[in-house]
Amino acid sequence: MTTLLFETALLPDGWANNVAITIDADGAIAQVEKDAEIKGSTVVTGAALPGMPNLHSHAFQRAIAGFGEVSGPEQAGAEPDSFWSWRKIMYGFLASMNPEDVQTIATKLYVDMLKAGYTTVGEFHYLHHDINGSAFADRAEMSNRVIGAAENAGIGITQLPVLYNYSGFGGQPANDGQRRFLNDADGFMDIVSSLHKAHADSFNVRVGIAPHSLRAATPELLNEVISALNSIDSASPIHIHIAEQTKEVDDCLAWSNKRPVEWLLDNQDVNERWCLIHATHLVDSETDQLAASGAVAGLCPVTEANLGDGLFPARRFMDKGGVIGIGSDSHISVNMKEELRWLEYGQRLFSHERAVLSGGADRSTGRNLYDAALAGGTQACGRPIGALKVGNRADIIVLDCNASPLYGRAGDGILDAWMFACDTNPVRDVYVGGKQVVSGGTHSLDEMAEADFQQVLSRLMDA
Repeated sequence: MTTLLFETALLPDGWANNVAITIDADGAIAQVEKDAEIKGSTVVTGAALPGMPNLHSHAFQRAIAGFGEVSGPEQAGAEPDSFWSWRKIMYGFLASMNPEDVQTIATKLYVDMLKAGYTTVGEFHYLHHDINGSAFADRAEMSNRVIGAAENAGIGITQLPVLYNYSGFGGQPANDGQRRFLNDADGFMDIVSSLHKAHADSFNVRVGIAPHSLRAATPELLNEVISALNSIDSASPIHIHIAEQTKEVDDCLAWSNKRPVEWLLDNQDVNERWCLIHATHLVDSETDQLAASGAVAGLCPVTEANLGDGLFPARRFMDKGGVIGIGSDSHISVNMKEELRWLEYGQRLFSHERAVLSGGADRSTGRNLYDAALAGGTQACGRPIGALKVGNRADIIVLDCNASPLYGRAGDGILDAWMFACDTNPVRDVYVGGKQVVSGGTHSLDEMAEADFQQVLSRLMDA
């Protein structure tokens, strides 16, 4: 047993001072004591919070962050720059990315996530095969590389192998740029079964699945895979991209006469184990039904802004009891505060109001956003995290409150200052499963991860 003493901490029933958290040998919280005796003990100063889950990540995309910001050439009849033009750039990088590259990129990313205050990642992983599209001898090779990166960096992970076999609604044939993603039901379940078996007893690894989208998996394929998954783990998380762009909505209407979220709700048992990523373009009836389903809306405000996707109807969804979580998706930014800030700011710009997602009168917007993202990220990742309570993993971040704008703040004021007034990163210490992985803002792999990442990036840019 190890006991950590925190000057102040956010517990499920609110803020408390002099909090002693006892951690067992497996990294779970065994006891929480408020107003603990601190004489002769070393107290961790600052504000302790539950670590934030990052529910949506494409780790390999960290290598292309910033490369999609040049507009396309002027051509008669050319479409505006969009998600679809950005995707072509991504496919180009994938043409020469090998398993070692993926692990190196993911390791660097996960170190950066930890330093930003994320302690669990939901890895929506669709890069399954070799450069020529052939399967590796171990079909789970690429997933294992990503999990290995998480274990090396010290972050918890929910690995979500992606089901991807088509390029458009109705089973349209995949294109050459997608050859590394493709699996039929049997090949896909080989990956999922292998991962479940390998990590069944892991405290820091959870396995789910991620049908890429309704355009990449036919209804028949989706049903077959979910049925097979249920025979292994009927509570396993299921994540899916949906209604991210207006073109996707239009194509789905043309295919089925229904909008994407409408179709999914009508044709699948969408419940608490589901996480609908983006779900940007909803009509009111979809918003209300999705909220009632108990599924998580996985929001990635910075990536959604970067790709010009649009704004999720967050106020209506949350007012109806909907559950949200956040992810950094394409990793154009790895900054929890920025995701939560822009979630709120997007709603303010749309409504011309302030404190839109505060949750009611006289409530802290920063606190409500943090609590909501903790709850949704925890649910979506399917792990015992998200609150400093007995039985949960001891995933804890500590904010340095000795400098402005956090200086002198207390309670929810700390979160408001961090979310809306802080331009620097106040995350000083990070613990995952009770093990300290960030100390004084640094990670033991900082220099090596950066050097290795630069080497890989240089080679990819020259390829």
